[in-house]
Amino acid sequence: MSPTSSREYTIPGVHVTDRTLTVPLDWTAPADDRTLSVFVRELVAPTKRSEDLPLLVFLQGGPGGKGPRPTGAEGWVGEALKRFRVVLLDQRGTGRSTAVRAGALQRLGSADVQAEYLSHFRADSIVRDAEHVRHTVYGGRRWSTLGQSYGGFLTLTYLSSAPDGVAASYVTGGLAGLDASAEEVYERTQTRVVVKNGQYRERYPADVERIGRIADRIAAGDVRLPGGDLLSVERFQSLGMAFGMGPGFERVHWIVDEAFDDGTPDELTDTFLAEVEAATSFATNPLYAVLHESIYAQGPGPTAWAAQRVRDTDPAFATSARPLLFTGEMIFPWMFDQIAALRPFREAAQALAARGDWPDLYDTEVLATNEVPLEAAVYFDDMFVDSGLSLDTAARVGEARAWVTNQFEHDGLRAGDVFTTLLDRLDARGGPRAATPS
Repeated sequence: MSPTSSREYTIPGVHVTDRTLTVPLDWTAPADDRTLSVFVRELVAPTKRSEDLPLLVFLQGGPGGKGPRPTGAEGWVGEALKRFRVVLLDQRGTGRSTAVRAGALQRLGSADVQAEYLSHFRADSIVRDAEHVRHTVYGGRRWSTLGQSYGGFLTLTYLSSAPDGVAASYVTGGLAGLDASAEEVYERTQTRVVVKNGQYRERYPADVERIGRIADRIAAGDVRLPGGDLLSVERFQSLGMAFGMGPGFERVHWIVDEAFDDGTPDELTDTFLAEVEAATSFATNPLYAVLHESIYAQGPGPTAWAAQRVRDTDPAFATSARPLLFTGEMIFPWMFDQIAALRPFREAAQALAARGDWPDLYDTEVLATNEVPLEAAVYFDDMFVDSGLSLDTAARVGEARAWVTNQFEHDGLRAGDVFTTLLDRLDARGGPRAATPS
């Protein structure tokens, strides 16, 4: 299948080529004629357009995250353009790659039919799409991969199933536990969420009383968000997802800071309500919530709302507890009842949570003998991806090296010189493998 469309243009500091390809919905079933579009955006420095540069494909975080929309040669993209031709994929189901929309999904039929469709949007299918792009657009040349967060999970699947296509891998905050269940993942990350809550209270002690007042007012009832959703204490607590990022404490603090006006101290302000809605709506990335626990699912047994089950083991996270604790990067079943953008996905999400026959995403035997040089930034205090699991994985993957740091949170790729550091570390080992096998 060749690209079905292509166009080129230049933005400040970056020449861009957009391509759209057609791929099967189910790579494992040749007789299944269902297809998807996959959107690919290539970036190159304008002065290097005609050069034979090595390729770097960016594996986006998520799940359900579309590729970055560049505005110029800034950040890690600008650094990459000094030596690479950069390939940005909108992973299937996101952005311009046959995005999963509520209406289209519901038209497929029953919850089980919808869940079957969504089961083809995990790492194994995304890697097959990437391999199709590599062969179809780039003639089968090896490329390097840069995996941010969930992109690191994709990297491990890539190295399990198609390592010959990879020259080198860079991972930022995304070495998944190779055999950790969803429940183990949330047991580990919930412990880190408790620590982050304590750090937040130390930084903003005056917020403790205010957060309690907010929760009490919400619990009293009839607090509506601008879009009409009834605000619950659970949804307010989910603001804590921001704690995994560098400026996360500040983002939550400034929302809490404007919760009340002096003239009406018992009513929540329109500003507060609008900001809570924007931070917790999933309106632009519902697939993130729908597939979240599925990214950990392997082998027999359902995930069965593991995050909720783990949360329920600790009464400190109860809505009535004071001080009130915020939650982390967890998706809970009540979200599909309370959040307008997620309600159309409720039955499909329930069916996915009940599914118990997920194929494995990682081949531990292949990974143990991996020959692709891998450099990974492991954020020691990461609230999203447990560093203990990451270090265990690094020890079990051949040619993997971990740079452990507490200088950054989960957003270190955007916030600092993480990518440059990983490039330098891999260069010191001899650099990527050849673009074509010897």
